[in-house]
Amino acid sequence: MNINNDLELKNTLNGLSREQQRRLGACYTEGVIGAVDNPRLMSALKVALLPESTDQELKDAYKVAKSIATKTYTACGRDADWGLQAEHFIAAACAAALTPDALTAENLNVAWKAAIHSRMAKNCLMIESDSIEAEGEADRQYRLTEAFLAG
Repeated sequence: MNINNDLELKNTLNGLSREQQRRLGACYTEGVIGAVDNPRLMSALKVALLPESTDQELKDAYKVAKSIATKTYTACGRDADWGLQAEHFIAAACAAALTPDALTAENLNVAWKAAIHSRMAKNCLMIESDSIEAEGEADRQYRLTEAFLAG
């Protein structure tokens, strides 16, 4: 399977189980989390990545990621603090992947939401470092999804 655009990505993600969406959303987040030094957020992401995580571990990790996303949300209004804005979007991506079923709308795809937040984080990081990546975050997500589905 080749994914070449966001419509194909979103349609593919819609066909995944909730567990697969969580793990893939966590993989998207993993691609950008290295830019921040937040051990609590790293721990939450590790829980999201593990297929054997318990429901309680997932709920606790969600609370951590959501609290960091909420705390850093105010950074999004500050001028030119791209690092803090990136941390907010990384935490929001992690929280999206970890969102408990009870808190999601029936049609919410947590992997898609994590993908979009990860892209926003990547954009902030690129602005902060004044760089241009050879491969865009969307393309990286397409390849990651293909590899995930290939097993």
